[in-house]
Amino acid sequence: MVAFTRIDDKPIRNRSQIYSPDYVVVLDSDLADLVDVASGIKPSGIIFVNSDRDGGDFYFNSQARTVALDVTAIALKHGLGKPTAPIVNTAVLGAFARISGEVGLEALLAAIREMAPAKPEENVKAAQEAYREAEKWMMKPNSKT
Repeated sequence: MVAFTRIDDKPIRNRSQIYSPDYVVVLDSDLADLVDVASGIKPSGIIFVNSDRDGGDFYFNSQARTVALDVTAIALKHGLGKPTAPIVNTAVLGAFARISGEVGLEALLAAIREMAPAKPEENVKAAQEAYREAEKWMMKPNSKT
């Protein structure tokens, strides 16, 4: 499945496919080996892969930076889903907020508390932990990994 999200501080009317994304988020690292997830990404972009592997283990035909973070483990640690069906969405959002800088952590946590259909505090904790883990990645030198 492929999904697109546009982020802006004003209403967005364009609902077409995004052909030159700033960010690509890969929820299942197996897809990175099967699909050209980096297609069209801007050279200044970031590819985020949910994986227990290192970002350097992935090769994309792109100048974009790659970060890999095991948000599945974070979600499961906080009781979100089961090993066979983890619920990673809020952990992914926490990591994305830090990696992209597009969304502030406090705004994200407030939205999670308001919108999470179940386990709001567990979802908040997962987002916070993923944000902190992504912070470690942000401290790495500017390289492909």
